[in-house]
Amino acid sequence: MVKKFKSLSENQLAQTVKDSAQQIWLAGLGAYSKAQEEGTKVFEALVKEGETIQKKTRKVADEKMAEVAGKAAGTWDRLEQVFEDRVARALSSLGVPSKKDIDKLSKRVAELTAVVQQLTDAQETGARKLAAKPVAKPAAKPVVKAATPAPAKAVATKAAAAKAAPAKKPAPAKSVAVKKAAEPADAAAGSATPV
Repeated sequence: MVKKFKSLSENQLAQTVKDSAQQIWLAGLGAYSKAQEEGTKVFEALVKEGETIQKKTRKVADEKMAEVAGKAAGTWDRLEQVFEDRVARALSSLGVPSKKDIDKLSKRVAELTAVVQQLTDAQETGARKLAAKPVAKPAAKPVVKAATPAPAKAVATKAAAAKAAPAKKPAPAKSVAVKKAAEPADAAAGSATPV
């Protein structure tokens, strides 16, 4: 190769180098131009390929996230149930009533309140009926022994009781009490007289 360069004159050598450099320069420009044309096409192809890969990746990621979220929700539900059970056991061991117990008691109290109200209404209705009816004189008891005149004191007590009854609105218990109070006086009067 050295012989080849020696045989060429210096002018020719400079011209050859210059031509070679020119060709290298033009080849570089051609490569650049080709790369620019092809690069744009390749770049666009790469963008399209990236978009499709991104769509696939996003779809797979969303599916995995949904699956993990479903598992996590199930885990949280189980954890919550375990926690509630443990708290319920702890409260039960301390003697604190549960919501079910309180609900049962509330229902029972409501039922008993209704029964008490019915009884109160019935009692008020009965008292109104008794108050509306005139008080009847108690029926005379049949006397087994011959009738003897009663002392004046016993007769006066019966008369006073009979007069006092219509003036007041007595409850049934009061009229029974007056009647019972009069009976011992009658009995005492009957046993005191000889037959």
